[in-house]
Parts: sequence; C-alpha cells; structure tokens
Amino acid sequence: MTKVGLFGIGLDTYWDQFDGLLDRLVGYQKQIAEKIQSFGVEVVDAGLVDSPEKAREAGDYLKTSDVEIVFLYVSTYALSSTVLPVAQKLKCPIVILNIQPVAAIDYENFNKLGDRGKMTGEWLAHCQACSVPEITNVLNRAGISYEIITGYIGEQAVWDDMKGWIEAASVAATMRNNRLGVLGHYYCGMLDVYTDLTKQASTFGTHIELVEMCEVKKYRDEATEVEIDDKIKEFHNTFEVLDTCEQEEIVRAARTSVALDKLVEAHRLGSMAYYYEGEAGSEYENIVTSVIAGNTLLTGKNIPVAGECEVKNAQAMKIMDSFGVGGSFSEFYAMDFNDDIVMLGHDGPAHFAIAEGNVQLVPLPIYHGKPGKGLSIQMTVKHGPVTILSVVEGKDEVFLLVAEGESVEGPILQIGNTNSRYRFSIGAKEFMNEWSKQGPAHHCAIGVGHISDKIEKLGHLMQIKVVKIAC
Repeated sequence: MTKVGLFGIGLDTYWDQFDGLLDRLVGYQKQIAEKIQSFGVEVVDAGLVDSPEKAREAGDYLKTSDVEIVFLYVSTYALSSTVLPVAQKLKCPIVILNIQPVAAIDYENFNKLGDRGKMTGEWLAHCQACSVPEITNVLNRAGISYEIITGYIGEQAVWDDMKGWIEAASVAATMRNNRLGVLGHYYCGMLDVYTDLTKQASTFGTHIELVEMCEVKKYRDEATEVEIDDKIKEFHNTFEVLDTCEQEEIVRAARTSVALDKLVEAHRLGSMAYYYEGEAGSEYENIVTSVIAGNTLLTGKNIPVAGECEVKNAQAMKIMDSFGVGGSFSEFYAMDFNDDIVMLGHDGPAHFAIAEGNVQLVPLPIYHGKPGKGLSIQMTVKHGPVTILSVVEGKDEVFLLVAEGESVEGPILQIGNTNSRYRFSIGAKEFMNEWSKQGPAHHCAIGVGHISDKIEKLGHLMQIKVVKIAC
C-alpha cells in the first residue's frame, strides 16, 4: 500500500491568544487525513508543526516512514521556518494544501461577533493563503520543487486534484519497482524502436530483466495436458473464439500461453517487450508465432506486453495500466480525411479489459512483416474519451508525450488486429503533424478516459518532461 505523508503547520504563539483555535485546526487536518485515507493509501500523519524544533522531528518521522509524497496543510499563518527543515529532510515531492475550511467567511456573522479578539481568532482559521507566498519563496530559493492545491475543504475539485496526485505517486512507485522483461531482440531496421536500456532504468527506476527464448521453450515442453486444457478454457471465457480457428492452432497458442505465464512468474515480471523470428520451421518460430493470445491475456491482467521489442512502449503501457485505464499497444494505421479521424491499431497483444464489445480470437493466414501464421486478436477500444501516451527517447532526454481524444464509432478494418477510429479536438491533420514533430517511435499506448492531468503529475513527481498535444 502506498504511504502518503501529511503534516500541518501553524504558529505556536496563537494558541494561548485564541482559545479553541488549535483544536479547530487540528480537526480540519484530521478531516483531510481521513479523506486521503479513503483513497486507499496509508496516511503517515506527522501532526501539526508549530515550531522549528517540531519541524525537524516531523521531517525525521516522515523520512523514516518512507512516504511517496507529502501533503503540507497550511492550517493558518505559519512561519516558513516550520516548513524548510521538513522539506530539506525529505527526498520526495511536496504538495502545499492551501485549503480553507469554507469557500468564504460569513462576513455578516463575523462582524457581529463584536469582540475584535474573537474576530481575529475566527479570521486566523481562514488565513491559509497568507503563508503560501512565504513558503514558496523559501522553497524556490532552496531549490526544492513543490506543487499547490488551492480551494476549500468541501470543494470536490480539491479532492479530485489530491486524488490525482496520490494516483500519480502510486504509479511512480509501481514504475520504480517494476521488472520489465525483454524477450528476443528488436525488429531489425526499426531504428525508432531501439532504446537505451540504461536510460529507461535511470528515468523510471525500472529493472530490466533479459529473458531467453530457450527458457520459454523449456516451460512449453513441460506444459501438461491439464494446464493446456485450462488455458483453452480461459481463451473461451475471455475471447470470442471464432469457429474458423483450427483446434491445432488453439492448442499451440494455449501451450505457449502456459509457458509465458511461467516465464513471468519465474522472473516476477510486471511488463514485457518481445520480438523474435527464428529459422523457418524451427521450434522458436513455432513459439513466437503462437504468443499473441497468451500475451493478450497477460496484458489484460496488468502485465502489459509490447510487440516488436518496443521497450519504450511497454513502459507507456505499464503507466497507463497502473492508472487503471488500460494501455493497448497501437500504431498509426490510416487517416480518414472525410471523417477527420485517425485510425490506430496493431497486430499482437491487446488490452482486452478496455474493449468495445467482444474481443475475438481469429486466425491469420500470414503475419504481415513477420514470419509464419497463427491466431490473432481483433478488437476495438471502447468508444468514448481516450488518452494516448508515448515514452519518447529524444536526443537529450526521455520524456512523456500525451494526447487526449475520442474513440468513435464507424467502419474499421477487419484484418485480425486491434483497430479503432480516433477524433482529436485539433483535427486529424494537425494532430498527426504535431504528434510526429515530437519524435516519438511509431508505437503508442491507448487508455480509456482523459488522464493527461495525471500524466502531468506523474512527470512532475518523476522529474520527467511532459509534452501535451490536443489536450
């Protein structure tokens, strides 16, 4: 479970001056802690810090608790000296919560209090904004990054924003702890797909595990009839298996799927990129031409698999899957200038959890650009809002390229691949030009819903640049 840090700040001078103010502010912080916990994370609450001494103690507590992100609740005016020691101690992102108890002070009743001391105490309970420029000034000068959420406790947008940060922190932790398998080799000559594995590991914290085809062969040879029968049942429970699929091909794909499951389990993989060809008629060609169904099952069960050994896109797919929105392996298929849409799809593994209607297992007489024949997946991404993500390895850095659009109804190519129609706010031509100018590989990951704001948060947390197109 993701650990989320929280600490509040206040000014100890106020507590003896204004009766009940401290308890009131601590109560607000408790509300915030309970709301954060409702997002399915563990809250590490360092309490309300009101002096530099307590700040150092809070910093030590949060650091030793190994939190992924820290929310700083500004409860009232507080000195920046209560923030800097905590921020300097932590090596994780900080989000400043400039959150009032209500949208606005009740001016009429406030001014009826009559006692200016009581009035000042009431004002201080709403004085969150006073400290924010002071805090940001000091953090800027100290070179410490942060973000700000501004609003009030009853405002849904505040909680949505906070939840987005928490989800992004959880995804960052997932990427940092992920083990990505590389099976086989790159598609020869596909230069855009080639990547620097060290850059991927250093950017995302991902462990890259190089795995062997001969290990897949070993597991495949060891597959029992019971395991194969169970896998065939899983095919029928998950896919619409067309009658034109030959039983021999179904058994072949099931045997390979059993082997892939064992490979993933043996190496504790959370994602994988693969490609292989093998000599014509060899056992290795037999394996690689029967992987699509098994890799689709893995992808839909939160172990995304990218074909053509597209490591960067396996990373993009893992990000999307970790946000819970899918992340299907895709490339640009065609453009329809009459309908102003772009068609994207791919052969190979799909994310069956985000399909529109049935996911079909179909026979292909030939794999275009690849050896052999076998079974493939045919599906369309669910109609409605989508986000497209590419992990781009540019000349100087790895960055995230993201766009938002809509998966729309209309005719698609029934060629035994994933295939969908996408519309973008800036139009198909401008989208194609602007996306391509950023220099991504020709693959991308597609997920359902609009989550570019969460991708942007993830970039901030992981210190990765994010470029947004059509968002």
